[in-house]
Amino acid sequence: MKKIRLSEPVKLFLYVLPALIYIFIFKYLPLWGWAISFFQYKPGLPLFKCNFVGLQNYIQLFGNAVMRTNLIRVLKNTFGIQILNFLFMPVPMLFAIFLSEVASKRFQKLVQTVTTLPHFISWVIMFSLATCMFGSTGLVNTTLQNVGICKSINVLNTNNNVWLIQALLALWKSMGWNAIIYFAAITGLDQSVYEAAMVDGASRMQKIRYITIPLLLPTFFVLLIMSIGNFLNSGIDQFLAFGNALNKDTIEVLDLYVYNLGIKNGQISFSVAVGVMKSLVAMVLFAAANFFSKKVRGTSVF
Repeated sequence: MKKIRLSEPVKLFLYVLPALIYIFIFKYLPLWGWAISFFQYKPGLPLFKCNFVGLQNYIQLFGNAVMRTNLIRVLKNTFGIQILNFLFMPVPMLFAIFLSEVASKRFQKLVQTVTTLPHFISWVIMFSLATCMFGSTGLVNTTLQNVGICKSINVLNTNNNVWLIQALLALWKSMGWNAIIYFAAITGLDQSVYEAAMVDGASRMQKIRYITIPLLLPTFFVLLIMSIGNFLNSGIDQFLAFGNALNKDTIEVLDLYVYNLGIKNGQISFSVAVGVMKSLVAMVLFAAANFFSKKVRGTSVF
């Protein structure tokens, strides 16, 4: 039986075909749900049997004073937490750089494993761990009380510094995972540059400052641009787990707001309208960041 020989382009296409099918099914087909924002949708009824309201949900989004106030509050929370997350973005890169300088490979693997594990733990379990460590009767407060430094400080059940606390928790969970790409980039760096610097008498910190960090900056900026596209995608799990009656006004981000509107309050059509606007803003932010990167640095994602 004669074997069918495929050309290289066809082989490459077949390699990416499963990913394309996945993206089409789970990323593009759900866009049909945006049509719900133009109807007064009622669960259980076919969409064409619901009342068509046109742009009413979008007008209500900006025209209703109460909705506008809530949206401004939620956007303020989202921007505050996400800006802090962006300020912490260099931390995984610096963590990967300094850990790669450790001579013991066994210690490197141990630290990588320990810092990467939280990425695979759900936010519910992370909430339990944080409560055990930072709660009123947690490890930190118990230790501080025993040594007589200060009284109990419950950082989880307070309305103070909520943005910073949530950003630090997100960093704790994601630092090891985000550092993996920098470890891979460091491994691929040209070692002859380091050998030349060593001959010239450069110290370890000088090699990090003048060689490693500049060579990793392109990777950092690509990740930064892609993160800007997800600026409004804060997620739900973290803020749903850590939210309580004391911090609900400052921890409710846009995704949680959409969830509360659609699932808790039953305003499905309005919540879809909010989600559509969020997606459009994210596209504009990503395109703008990519444009400015191309103009300033000469490189971009596309």
